[in-house]
Amino acid sequence: MDRRKALKFTGSMAALAVSGPSLLSLLQSCKNEARMDWQPIFLTIDEAAFVSKIVDMILPRTETPGALDVKTDIFIDKVYANLYDTDAQEHVRKEIEKFNQDCISDFGDSFVNLSESDQIKVLQKAEENSGQFGSGVWGTTVGKPEPVGFYRSLKSTALWGYFTSQEIGENVLSYDPIPGGYNGCIPLSEVGNKWSL
Repeated sequence: MDRRKALKFTGSMAALAVSGPSLLSLLQSCKNEARMDWQPIFLTIDEAAFVSKIVDMILPRTETPGALDVKTDIFIDKVYANLYDTDAQEHVRKEIEKFNQDCISDFGDSFVNLSESDQIKVLQKAEENSGQFGSGVWGTTVGKPEPVGFYRSLKSTALWGYFTSQEIGENVLSYDPIPGGYNGCIPLSEVGNKWSL
């Protein structure tokens, strides 16, 4: 076996081992569901509207697709339904309720019913009051981690769903599954932006 085939085979095996079949099935199932027909698996309709609104504000459509374009909210619902145990699911429900109660206390209504300017204020406050994920080396956290809270956890899951979607992977991100030598001075016109296979 030549070196190129060996590297390709090793990379493929590592990717399969890391991602696991459950993640792949989650991503594939999100791709095929129509927006208008989507019924949440875990979230209630109100909770799904809450999650959809927050992810749309975190990752809005610009010159690239937004979170709702790649069904990040559906992905989050499937993560909660399939990867969270009963205690974690109950915690999510309580945190969504608490988030909305804080909105009612501060602005007089639940998050989805607030004006856009008030929603921005809520998210800015949540951003300021959320803990940060600790630095890590090779997947291991370095130092004492601080609690990140619900908002930061939701945002992290939204980013995970967004950046692992097929649309973003193939048409927005540059991805080279088997990198070669480093050449830092190549014009973008020669490389292009779509490296995903």
